[in-house]
Amino acid sequence: MTKRGWSLFLAMCLIWGLPYLFIRIAVEHVSPASLVFLRTALAALVLLPLALARREVAPVLARWRPLALFAAIEIMVPWVLLGHAEQRISSSLAGLLVAAVPLFGALAFLVTTHAERFSRSQAAGLVLGFAGVACLVGLDLDHVDLLAVAEMLAVAVCYAAGPLVLTRWLADVPGLGVMACALTLTALVYLPFGVVDAPMGLPGEAWGSIAVLGLLCTAVAFVVFLELIREAGPTRSTIITYVNPAVAIVLGVLLLDEAVTAGMLVGFPLILVGCFVAAGGRGAADGTTAASADPAADVALEAECPVDLAAPDPAGPGRPPGRAEEAGGANPASGQTSSL
Repeated sequence: MTKRGWSLFLAMCLIWGLPYLFIRIAVEHVSPASLVFLRTALAALVLLPLALARREVAPVLARWRPLALFAAIEIMVPWVLLGHAEQRISSSLAGLLVAAVPLFGALAFLVTTHAERFSRSQAAGLVLGFAGVACLVGLDLDHVDLLAVAEMLAVAVCYAAGPLVLTRWLADVPGLGVMACALTLTALVYLPFGVVDAPMGLPGEAWGSIAVLGLLCTAVAFVVFLELIREAGPTRSTIITYVNPAVAIVLGVLLLDEAVTAGMLVGFPLILVGCFVAAGGRGAADGTTAASADPAADVALEAECPVDLAAPDPAGPGRPPGRAEEAGGANPASGQTSSL
């Protein structure tokens, strides 16, 4: 990978490890619904003009039903649940629970493709992964809000289901247009909450957190991630998925004085190993990877390497498998030329 590729990769590892920290800070001052409105509105203000300039909005609006479904599953529901959960659990734990997305992605993949049975590796990976989730929660049961944990697991389910909608109905439309329209639609849905709960007199740290979430972690990250895919290829790019939770832990410990618990030390490695084994033991080595904890990653990957669920890759649940193995291996059929 080139120096530029490494720079983009390291930037994305940090950027997509940041949201849990800044959500935790923001929801101390604004309601989760208001935060969703502010975050999506800021991001849409950046991405929608870009999509309009590239004439990528009209093709997406022609698919308004699947667009609305994707926006609801991947942004509207999980982001408000995430904010609500982080009012009662640490940012570190939130990041680690989202690491279970590939496990739910594997289950969703098997259900939607009508697979007759699990392979041994899939079964072993799922058992290990869900054992990790159990350890993550169970070993710290006295200090964990179970409702918040349930909300985070619902977030993981949504993040796992979103790419299936994207792949089945939106694979042949421009990725930038999909992301811009989904964010705009979400902002419009949450506009009443933004008006009713309009934040007044917020401290600087709250406004800073909102700005980072909307501009850096959503709009800028989508653009940077597309560039990373073109520079390093989808295979290397998606390794970020495994780094983000670790970044969330480090930031939570260093900046919010959050504790590293026994559940984290035992559960997180089990979740990662389970995801790797459930993917056939190949993971990033062949372009199959875990689903992302951010919708922008799924949209960017689908735009660059679209696939058809009618002929799925069993090793790639929860995220469309990458087809281009070399750097810059974009699929020309995607309609993309050379974006949170």
